[in-house]
Amino acid sequence: MIHIKRYALAAALLALCCSSLNAGPAPWYKWRSKIDNYLSCSQTPLGPGWEKDSGPYKDSRCEKLVLAK
Repeated sequence: MIHIKRYALAAALLALCCSSLNAGPAPWYKWRSKIDNYLSCSQTPLGPGWEKDSGPYKDSRCEKLVLAK
């Protein structure tokens, strides 16, 4: 009985590790300032003074657009 629990735990940990290896990086977006229209590239919102302008992009310079699947 103890061996079955160990194998079940090992299988669960292996499945968890395999699924996390399949995850990709977060996309990048161009954000525009509501105050002075300055553009910035970021993966996360920059705050309430910013709105999403374009994207998603593959790179941190917001040059390579992600192609739709």
